[in-house]
Amino acid sequence: MRLGLNVGYSGPRISINMDLIREVERLGFDSVWCAEAYGSDAITPAAWIAAQTKTIRVGTGIMQMAARTPAMAAMTATTLDQLSGGRFLMGIGASGPQVVEGWHGVAYGNPLKRVREYIEILRRIWARERPLEYDGAHYHIPYRGPDASGLGKPLKSTLHGRQIPIYVAAIKPKSVEQTAEIADGLLPAFYSPFHNVYKDAVARGLAKAGPNKAQRFDIAATAPVIQGDNVRECLAMVKARLALYVGGMGARGKNYYNDLACRYGYAEHAKKIQDLYLAGKKDEAIAAVPDELADEVALVGPKERIVERAHIWKESGVTTLLCALSQPEAARTLAGALL
Repeated sequence: MRLGLNVGYSGPRISINMDLIREVERLGFDSVWCAEAYGSDAITPAAWIAAQTKTIRVGTGIMQMAARTPAMAAMTATTLDQLSGGRFLMGIGASGPQVVEGWHGVAYGNPLKRVREYIEILRRIWARERPLEYDGAHYHIPYRGPDASGLGKPLKSTLHGRQIPIYVAAIKPKSVEQTAEIADGLLPAFYSPFHNVYKDAVARGLAKAGPNKAQRFDIAATAPVIQGDNVRECLAMVKARLALYVGGMGARGKNYYNDLACRYGYAEHAKKIQDLYLAGKKDEAIAAVPDELADEVALVGPKERIVERAHIWKESGVTTLLCALSQPEAARTLAGALL
């Protein structure tokens, strides 16, 4: 199992702990990942990190597809990949309708079709076999709509790139299955090795992809990692983030993270968390997150406990453990045990 560092996205101001990133690179971590929501973007910090490191791969977890045309995403990815010496990993995702329509101002559409079309276009651009033409449900290249100038011309990238590994953030079974079929890796949210709800969908997708795909398909799951003597105090920090996602990251009836908590067996808790969060009672929502759920999706506690439970993640099929951590000692604990 490889180790990665997940630095996430910004709060009110962005800062990047390069000392920590250089330390995990020294320790032998395989990758470092940047995210975006509706503040900082994922690419700028990825470029910043790549410019100040030498060996660690740099990924986006994730680039929101609605924010970029497939061509713009391909251009950005290839540019950063070449400037970093071939160290870029492209994580993409559909995000949710609140962000796509409320922030980016475009239709959410059908996320399954959008992901498939997006990946097909990326790979055609990188292949450079012919000028780009595509006619799908979401993307039409060249554009031929009623307001088109009529001057659109199929083009081929002037930059000669490689087929960059593509990871997809997916939660729902059909999305996970499609990811295993057409992408190079899966970025599952709030992964629990004790309730591996992704396993069957991954297996179905890999079967569709044909032989040998399973050997190179990467399941890159993020775990908050907090090293400390008091497990409950460590879990309290995990519960705040769970409350945000399960309670407030999406509308009632359209919250994929809430649905995931239900699939893990926490339906009553998920409803209560959402009710409290949407009512503006965030502290109460955090308190309503059960310790058991927080413990399933994180690695917390004393050094020995973190190591023991990290092996459970490995045995469950995770091939890259993306550690959301800020403690160098926690990074050293995992590197010492797993690398």
